Amino acid sequence: MKAQLVLIFFFSLSIFISPNLACHPIDKEALLEFKRKITSDPYPLLSTWNSSTNCCTSWEGVSCDSSGRVVSLERPGEFFDPDPFFQDTSLTGTISPYIGNLTNLQTLNLRSLKELTGQIPPELGKLTHLVNIILDKNKFNGWIPTIFRHLTKLQKLHLSDNALSGTIPAEMFENLPLLSELKLARNKLSGPIPNTIGNLVRITTLDLFGNKISGSIPTNIGNLKSLQYLDLSYNLISGSLPSSFGQLSALQTLYIQNNQITGSIPSSISGLGSLLYFVASENRLTGSIPVTIGKLGQLMQLDLGNNQLSGEIPTTIGNLSNLTDLDLSKNRLSGKLPVEMSNLKALHFLFLSDNSLKLVTIPNWFAKIPTLFGLSLANAGLEGKLPNWLSSSQISSLDLSNNEFSQILPSWIGNMTNLYSLNLAKNAFHSAIPDELKRLNLMFLNLSGNSFSGSVNTILSIESQDDWIYIDLSYNMFTGPIDPNIGENKKMTSISSLILSHNPLGGSIPSSLGNFTRLQDLWLVNNGLTGKIPTKIGNDFEFPMTILLSKNKLSGGIPSNVINQKNLQEFDVSENNLSGEIPSHKGNFPVSSFLDNPGLCGAPLPSCKH
Repeated sequence: MKAQLVLIFFFSLSIFISPNLACHPIDKEALLEFKRKITSDPYPLLSTWNSSTNCCTSWEGVSCDSSGRVVSLERPGEFFDPDPFFQDTSLTGTISPYIGNLTNLQTLNLRSLKELTGQIPPELGKLTHLVNIILDKNKFNGWIPTIFRHLTKLQKLHLSDNALSGTIPAEMFENLPLLSELKLARNKLSGPIPNTIGNLVRITTLDLFGNKISGSIPTNIGNLKSLQYLDLSYNLISGSLPSSFGQLSALQTLYIQNNQITGSIPSSISGLGSLLYFVASENRLTGSIPVTIGKLGQLMQLDLGNNQLSGEIPTTIGNLSNLTDLDLSKNRLSGKLPVEMSNLKALHFLFLSDNSLKLVTIPNWFAKIPTLFGLSLANAGLEGKLPNWLSSSQISSLDLSNNEFSQILPSWIGNMTNLYSLNLAKNAFHSAIPDELKRLNLMFLNLSGNSFSGSVNTILSIESQDDWIYIDLSYNMFTGPIDPNIGENKKMTSISSLILSHNPLGGSIPSSLGNFTRLQDLWLVNNGLTGKIPTKIGNDFEFPMTILLSKNKLSGGIPSNVINQKNLQEFDVSENNLSGEIPSHKGNFPVSSFLDNPGLCGAPLPSCKH
């Protein structure tokens, strides 16, 4: 008997995978109609689809069941291929309504084909066997078909990265009991989140990121007990956070940033025991941080930046032993930092800037956090000198701007060999730059708004291992002239911002600055510069460009290639000694950009008198 059953099993299997399995004619015609609606297939993805072959056995991306009915259509634009291993291609066209004739279809995957346009055909709503609809990363427009409510077996609906508009149809969620993944991110959807969302009791992923969704978060969101990933960020959502959030015990990721959410963070948040990532920045949250936040023992990222939170940081935050990222910047928090924060041994990034904290000094217990790589304490009421423990820290990004640090920049700054970004702007430092700074591999440096002195070339000649990206030395007492060979420093060829304004540099503008093809900001305002504007800085730069040269003693004319470079967005040469006719140009620069140059004439100034 067992032998007979085994024989029957293998006989049945052979029928399913038989190379002679006939493709149902209705399905074959539907797929050929699909191909006819495709106007461009560069890979090609549909080259094996032709009327003379069997769609079940010879057509790539098509799978059939034992009766010859198509159950799977998968032609994604990104896939792995032995030659050349990874492919990224596209299809141009629309989806034929004939796809509605594939009555046994279970999986439709046309992800990342980029150029599929038109509306999602409502005929898909007739395919009641559908389990997976994967249509993200295309250019579909129109509304989400409400007829999808009939797809009672649907588990995955991925429509992200399209141009869908209208509201999320409330009736769609009335009878989708098996739906586990709903991805509608980066579309043009508007209106509220429908209350029927509470019916999706098996959903694990809900992604509505980057739409224009408004209204409040439904209170019955607490019904989604299986939810693990929730992204409502970058929308227009208002109202308060419902206390029912605390019922989402399986939730691991909660992104609600960049909305208009008001009210306080509910104390019921303690119920999110599985939460790993909580980002609620860029909202209008008020009140204090609840002490119950200390019960989120698995939390790795907590970002509440740029809200209106007040009160003291709760001591229970020290219980978050797995926390790696903590951002409480741009709020109204006050009081002292709780010493319990020294328990955050896994912390990598700590951002507390722009609150009402009056710290005076950076607590020494910061040195007990061995993995601290990023520290931001701008506008934190700090004063005096930099603490010595920084010299032995692993910090790679340090922002202490807009405080009242004074005295000198210590030579031990050169021991901070991991440092790539340093912001000490708007303090009261008054010293030359120590030679030890040359040990650092800086990419970002902002020393503006201090009283630093010495040669500007001390910094501009630093040849770090990494390429410079941003230098701001404005509003100091640095002297020049700028090294004429500055453009030969290969570590500065990637620099995007060079801001040296309001320093007594003197000398001329080096023509070698034209070697910096990625430059976006060249600010040399009020530097006592003389000589002509070099034509070489008129090279066409790769990115939108700002050139500010006002309040100097520059002479001669304005080079035509400088004012006409294609990416020039802002140009100001006012208050110099320039002369001659302003070259004709396409840029819309105001009159104020040319004023107070006695010999300068031509549009937008008065015309020249010949």
